[in-house]
Amino acid sequence: MTIRVLQHVRKRYGCPSREHAPIIAPRPEQVLAKSNASNDFLAMLLTVKYVDGLPLARMEKILGRSGVEVPRVTLARWVIQTAEQLKSPAKAMNEALLASPVILMDETTVQVLKEKGRDPNSKSYMWVRRGSAADKTVVLYHYEPSRSGQIPINLLEGWKGYLMTDGYSGYNQIGHVEAVELLACWAHARRGFVDAVKLQPKGKNGRADEAVRMIAGLYAIEKEERHSGIEERYRVRQTKSKPILDNLKLWLDENLQITPPKSALGEALAYMLHAWPRLIRYIERGDLPIDNNGAENAIRPFVVGRKAWLFSDTPAGAEASALIYSLVETAKANDLEPYSWLCKVLRELPKARKSKAYEHLLPWNLKADELIANAYGK
Repeated sequence: MTIRVLQHVRKRYGCPSREHAPIIAPRPEQVLAKSNASNDFLAMLLTVKYVDGLPLARMEKILGRSGVEVPRVTLARWVIQTAEQLKSPAKAMNEALLASPVILMDETTVQVLKEKGRDPNSKSYMWVRRGSAADKTVVLYHYEPSRSGQIPINLLEGWKGYLMTDGYSGYNQIGHVEAVELLACWAHARRGFVDAVKLQPKGKNGRADEAVRMIAGLYAIEKEERHSGIEERYRVRQTKSKPILDNLKLWLDENLQITPPKSALGEALAYMLHAWPRLIRYIERGDLPIDNNGAENAIRPFVVGRKAWLFSDTPAGAEASALIYSLVETAKANDLEPYSWLCKVLRELPKARKSKAYEHLLPWNLKADELIANAYGK
C-alpha cells in the first residue's frame, strides 16, 4: 500500500478586455466531491474493510504510520457516503437477481449499537440472497432489525421461482405467495444425523449411520453430474436419485415408530419428516440445488468480517455494509478481483451518474485481466 497526496492545479484565465467571464479548469471527477479521498483510496478503503475484514480503527493506525492522520469517524463517513453513491449499480444487480429462476436465501445476526428504540445488545439481521441467470451470478445483502417472515416477501416482491432456504420457519410465509416454490436443504437435514452419530458408542454403527450413508449417495450423484447439462442431470436424478429417496422415506417411516422423539436421532427424524415434501423437490428439474450451501458460502465473508469489527455503530453503517458486501461478493462470484473492479467502478461512476448508464460497470460485463492491468498500471 502506498499513500500519495495528489495536488490538482486548476488554472484560471481572465479575458484582458473583460468581454468574457473568467474561466477555470474543471475539477477532477470524484465520487465524493470536495473530499480528500480519491476514487482509488475509496476503492482500497472498501476492500480492506469488506474483503479483508480490517476494522476502520486499524486502518486509521495504518494510515497514521505513514504520516496520514484520518480519524476513523471520517473513514466511516466516507464509507457511508460512497455506499450512497453506489446504490444505482446495486439496484441493477437486484434486477438481475430477480431474473433468476432459483434463489438461495439465508440470514445471520449483526449488532447495531445506536438503533432508535432498541437496546444496543439486541440482535439485528443481515439477509443474503444468491441467484444466477444468463451467466450473471448475483449475491445481495440486506440489513433489517427484524427476522420477520415479511422480510423475504418484501425482498422478493414480484419474483417467481424456486426458493432454497434452511429450516427457519420465517420462510414459511413466502411459501404461500403465488408462484414461489420452497425447497429444503439436504445439508441441514444431514446435520442432525451427523450429530446423532457422534453420540453413538465409539466404533459402533447405528441407525443414524444408515441415514448419513443414503444421503451421501444423493450427494455422490450430484458430484458426478455437476458438469452435466440440465436435461441430463434431470434424467439422472429421476433414474438414480429417486430410488434412493424412496428407500430413505421407507426407512424414515419405519424408524420414526421405534425411536424416542427426544433423542438426537428422534429429533433428526422429525426434522426430516417435516421438511420431506420440500427436500425431494430438487429432483423435479435439473437446475435446482440439493442444498443451501451457496447461500451459506455467500454469507461466510460477512461472518468472518464480523469477528474483526464486531458491530455496526449505526443503522446507516449497517446498510452501507450490506450494500458494499453485495458489490464485492458479486464481483468475486463473477471471478473478478474486488479491488480492481472497485477502482474501475469508482473511477467511472461520476460519468455514469450523468448518463445514468451503469450496465457496463456490472461484473459480468468486465474482464478480470483488463481490470487488474487498469488498477495496477500494468
